[in-house]
Amino acid sequence: MPMIDLTIPEGALKPEAEARLVKELGDILIGHEGFDPANPVAQGVTVVFLHRPAAVFVAGARSQKPRYRIVPSVPEGQYTDASRKALVKDVTDAVVRAEGNSFEDVAPRVWVFPTEVEDGTWGSRGGVHRTADIHAFIAGDHARKIGEERLARRRHGKTMALLEGMLAATRNAQTTDRAVATT
Repeated sequence: MPMIDLTIPEGALKPEAEARLVKELGDILIGHEGFDPANPVAQGVTVVFLHRPAAVFVAGARSQKPRYRIVPSVPEGQYTDASRKALVKDVTDAVVRAEGNSFEDVAPRVWVFPTEVEDGTWGSRGGVHRTADIHAFIAGDHARKIGEERLARRRHGKTMALLEGMLAATRNAQTTDRAVATT
């Protein structure tokens, strides 16, 4: 059930290019979640919210060129560092194609913020849906295990990062304590 908050200033793209971009972004996100973009269930639960700022400012002055902000949101566990990096590149490339200018011109004006919604907080259809349940809904019961594994991998990664940070802080505190004790 991917969701995209897409911010495009009014008139930044031709209507046909904008329509293609919206469709392409949905397909990109579905694919990066590991589902087939042609899956009608995945298509049916992929929602894009289009936001139209009256203006965009850079350093207090109205931007002379359009700026784009894309916030793809997925249930927790869907992204790895590699998939997040690939998603940002693919989304940026899609905006470049939609605008029809060079990557060098458009890419500095595109911001992509892949976001994971914590498991147990994805609300839809009047209820809360967990990552494994969403996988099963989109791809069938056999996909529930994939959702469980992705969530476990994500939480393991977060736990390891926390423990590494705590270990580094402890070592730093011990070094500081030794330095203070010798002065």
